[in-house]
Amino acid sequence: MKHNHTLPLKLMCVLAHPDDESLGAGGLLAKYAAEGVETYLVTATRGERGWFGPQVDYPGPAALGKIREAELRAAAKVLGLREVAFLDYIDGELDQAHPTEVIGQIVTHLRRVKPQVVVTFDPFGAYGHPDHVAICQFTTAAVAAAANPAYLEATASSAHQVSKLYYLVETEETLTLYENIFGELVMQVDGVERRGPAWEAWAVTTCLDTAAYWQQVWAAVSCHQTQLPGYQALTDLPEAEHQRLWGRPALYRALSLVNGGRTVERDLFAGLRETEA
Repeated sequence: MKHNHTLPLKLMCVLAHPDDESLGAGGLLAKYAAEGVETYLVTATRGERGWFGPQVDYPGPAALGKIREAELRAAAKVLGLREVAFLDYIDGELDQAHPTEVIGQIVTHLRRVKPQVVVTFDPFGAYGHPDHVAICQFTTAAVAAAANPAYLEATASSAHQVSKLYYLVETEETLTLYENIFGELVMQVDGVERRGPAWEAWAVTTCLDTAAYWQQVWAAVSCHQTQLPGYQALTDLPEAEHQRLWGRPALYRALSLVNGGRTVERDLFAGLRETEA
């Protein structure tokens, strides 16, 4: 792998809705963009059903999708993202989509951009959101498929092997912090109540320090105006709480071809940088 350091470092997040990139991955996207890593985002839906205002004011899925796409593009500028791509699925219906079709689209983006590192939701979908669970499954499958030269569902044909795949996870601390601000993270799905399971500290493989970027992340979150009624509590938050909220992303290293072990990583590109080549 000695030649690896000649390639530009690239990070791709594959997420479900506009605002996932800011609320979930804002700190790490801001940090790596500031360090000169090329950052990319693939978003499955336009969040067409995420309406917090009075029901009579709901503009409908198509109109809200346009608004939320614009909000995402504004947030992407703030976070320094190089590119935003949409998979064009409908909010709330991603897990009903045709799997080979979704996976093929993600593979196309992986083979075109050629990121070394990919980040998506964990298998619990943070708090059991079916779209989040689905994008985790589809992205994991796409990382495997993209490396297989015989896999032809994608339009970009030359195989690409992702070196590291990460899942965004919530620790007890971050979940408590979130729920103190937003209230309980709970969803009814198929008549069953779903909640966000906290990951045990020992199971977290990777902790980043992104506290220096909290204002940038908060500015990106603030771009999502249609979602801000739900985020009112954030505007009154003291700086120390903002730093805790956006400054300590935790991840699980689901796949790595370049490193392993129990030592907690402080860098998503550990094992890939020039100094280690």
